Amino acid sequence: MMRRSKVLNKLRSGGFANCFKVNIPDPRVAEIVALSGFDCVWLDQEHIGQDWSVMAASIWATKSQDADIMVRIARGGYSDYVRPLELDATGIMVPHVMGVDDARKVIEMTRFHPQGRRALDGGNNDAAYTMMDFHDYIKTANRERFIVLQIEDPEPMEEVEEIAALDGFDVLFFGPGDFSQGIGHPGEWDHPRIVDARKRIAEVAHQYGKFAGTVGSPANLEELKTMGYDFVSAGADVIGLAQYCREIRTAFGSDPEKESKGGYFEG
Repeated sequence: MMRRSKVLNKLRSGGFANCFKVNIPDPRVAEIVALSGFDCVWLDQEHIGQDWSVMAASIWATKSQDADIMVRIARGGYSDYVRPLELDATGIMVPHVMGVDDARKVIEMTRFHPQGRRALDGGNNDAAYTMMDFHDYIKTANRERFIVLQIEDPEPMEEVEEIAALDGFDVLFFGPGDFSQGIGHPGEWDHPRIVDARKRIAEVAHQYGKFAGTVGSPANLEELKTMGYDFVSAGADVIGLAQYCREIRTAFGSDPEKESKGGYFEG
């Protein structure tokens, strides 16, 4: 009774999974992205803090179009980790994993026995409101719901191999934006330490049977695939809307005082 993960099915079959980030807290935006054919819709709680009822509606809207939905959680108490899963999000991303001990705690909070000790209820959407067999629920949730650990700081690189070796998570995800800040070179995407970290994360992920994820763009998708990345998020609703508005505005004539190059967006 628990829907299979499209992302995990593709990755476990040796395929490539795509994702698109949604910043605007409106279920219709998530539905439009899913209707467009993306494998996964990425919602954000870390930087946006969406109302839970809006998030629930976005999950329903995405599921209705047979797409996965991943929620990047806010790093608070354990409820912040499990509530998206109980609303039947297909996966969660945990930002700023700072080391192997941190990663172990995440797994303990987000996986059921025998991998962890996730808080158990069973009365929500993911367990069909108690209509799913108890043992099937635990087993299927561990198999069909994915956990993404985001490495976006230089500190955990010292333990990245130990992190990758842990059981109980699926994707090791590189975030270059905060990493560039952490090394003191914000926005220098070709800095050798960023290039090395991007390559290293893909290597150790596959070495220990995990999948490698990161953010990208249509321009570097093939490069990331060659590097070993199998799960890439490219694009976001706010970028598309901003670009579209600028294109329409320029049809009326540009206004030098309002010209802007735009800001950074990692996702």
